[in-house]
Amino acid sequence: MRRQLQTSVALMLAGSAFVVAAQTSASSSSPAQAGKSVPIESKVAMCIGCHGIPGYQGTFPEVYKVPMIAGQNSKYLAAALNAYAKGERKHPTMRGIAQSLTDQDITDISAYYEKQAQVPAVPETVTPSADIKALLDKGNCASCHGANFSKPIDGTYPKIAGQHPDYLYAALKAYQTEGNPYVGRGNAIMAAQVKQFSHAELKALGKYLASLPGELRTVPQSKFR
Repeated sequence: MRRQLQTSVALMLAGSAFVVAAQTSASSSSPAQAGKSVPIESKVAMCIGCHGIPGYQGTFPEVYKVPMIAGQNSKYLAAALNAYAKGERKHPTMRGIAQSLTDQDITDISAYYEKQAQVPAVPETVTPSADIKALLDKGNCASCHGANFSKPIDGTYPKIAGQHPDYLYAALKAYQTEGNPYVGRGNAIMAAQVKQFSHAELKALGKYLASLPGELRTVPQSKFR
């Protein structure tokens, strides 16, 4: 118990320190950049340390690969960043980053990552097993994310085909989480859907969706190029 408490305190302090650093950086750079066009490379500098490294793993609230965002819908990326900034999505590091961005920064970064990975269109249909099909039908997943889970019906919904299975599992569980100040997601539609499933079923769904051909990628980037 003592070790768990120490770990929790360390995570909270690390998250708080990052928020302060990000906000300090933003406030100190804003006046100098006022009226200037900021290169997109500068705007994504805080992103590439995680999202520009193939296979990079996050460790909060559990170990999982950070999501692939190259090729993702720009409207979804913008909606996600705004949700982190408002606290509707709970993640100390992502909230610190999102709160340091202007509306224009969010628009530019989202457009940048949407165009970063251009790949051939994926097949329209992939036939799942009977068990997985039953889970997909139960959650009515295709009604929002599209028949192939790579062409959502609305740009504010994410492409999920081919995404990392452990990230999908962690994200789905986050919609089930309530009353935790550091973990959780506030989307009412997704919360209602995932509450129907056990963790084992969510893990099975994540594994299947990750196995599908998709348009998402991690494009290697270096901070020192």
